[in-house]
Amino acid sequence: MKISADIQAFQTRLGHEFSQPELLLRALTHSSISSPTRPDNQRLEFLGDRVLGLTMAEALFEADKTASEGQLAPRFNALVRKETCADVARQIDLGAVLKLGRSEMMSGGRRKEALLADAMEAVIAAVYRDAGFDVAKALVRRLWGKRIDRVEDDARDAKTALQEWAQARGQKPPKYVEVSRKGPDHAPVFTIEVTLESGETERSEAPSKRQAEQAAAKALLQKLEAAHG
Repeated sequence: MKISADIQAFQTRLGHEFSQPELLLRALTHSSISSPTRPDNQRLEFLGDRVLGLTMAEALFEADKTASEGQLAPRFNALVRKETCADVARQIDLGAVLKLGRSEMMSGGRRKEALLADAMEAVIAAVYRDAGFDVAKALVRRLWGKRIDRVEDDARDAKTALQEWAQARGQKPPKYVEVSRKGPDHAPVFTIEVTLESGETERSEAPSKRQAEQAAAKALLQKLEAAHG
């Protein structure tokens, strides 16, 4: 099967040359452009989610042989959540080769976090179907890279930790305020400010309110830990 230059370039970025390139094309096909003769990537997404999950569960199980289930679970969630999958997708510029319908393309689908995350899982499944679990596992661990090593920091729920810090000192829960929202509807950027009753404050921006709140809380925690030890 002959493939286009942009798909060939994506295979290079991905680090896997498909013996069945039709699997990759299916993984890149969004439901907005699917047809009876052009199936979308939803079934592959379902499978890829499981391949990713098993890969990360095994990686965490092997990396820390003394960790309890309660310690492993938040680390696992941090590695397989949509934000992380979308971040990996952006790393290999997956959005550039997504097959989208006109309306989805016009609304910025190539940059949408949910679409990127779903397609990343579908691509993982395509590699699994093309070359087997060991190849798919090696690819995932390479693409996720240092995210696996630093997962303890990423798994920490900064908002919860900051609230516990405040409560331990007799303060009210932190307040989060949306300072601004900029950019188009399909690619917004939120700026969130968090403030403690004692006056300490920090701001952060991100593509979603939740991410911006977590980033602001993390930044304030780091400031507090540096100041108070």
